[in-house]
Amino acid sequence: MKVLGVLGGMGPAATVAFLAQVQALTPAQGDADHIRVLMDMNPQVPDRNTRPGEAEVELAAMALRLKAAGAEILAMPCNTAHAQKPGILAAGLPFIDMIAETTAVAASTGARRVGILATPGGEALYVAVFAAAGIEPVVLEGPDREAFMTRIYGVKAGEVGGAARDRMKALAAGLVARGAQGIVAGCTEVPLLLAQADVTVPLTDSAEVLARVCVKRCLA
Repeated sequence: MKVLGVLGGMGPAATVAFLAQVQALTPAQGDADHIRVLMDMNPQVPDRNTRPGEAEVELAAMALRLKAAGAEILAMPCNTAHAQKPGILAAGLPFIDMIAETTAVAASTGARRVGILATPGGEALYVAVFAAAGIEPVVLEGPDREAFMTRIYGVKAGEVGGAARDRMKALAAGLVARGAQGIVAGCTEVPLLLAQADVTVPLTDSAEVLARVCVKRCLA
């Protein structure tokens, strides 16, 4: 069983939800069957959208700290921060690419046009990987983009009530109305507001995808 190192805190609620999924998805009969997890919950990582260079320096340092503590595989439940992947890879440990893994699962649903609910930085990463997978992206436009970011920052401030959920559901429905045959929750705050029951097409939860791959690789 390999030791999982998690670069977390972007944001804290999403990281905690991700860890809960790792626990729930692990086939275990007792404590000793679960994966050992080392986590750096660091909400002080500079904003990945507005200060990417500074964010990469901090993420690289986090990866090295996790390696020194005994981590053997790294994962990061933040889609946007995957733009800073080179700094993390410099630690010399296997790193599970959330963007690539999520795209593969979305493609497996058979959807050829997939809506992306993500920050501008995360969206750009998905659009690039979608192209290689033969998937046409459907992205947020105009006021919907601003409304989405309001909801994401709202989650970080603890706003996960009915009004926030309704707005995220409406944003997903808008993508479906424009032809999306599937939806990718490409920001780890999205699943805190949106579930499969809220949409009429397959919903691929990037945090759940990452959790499943972490369990598989650590138990391999």
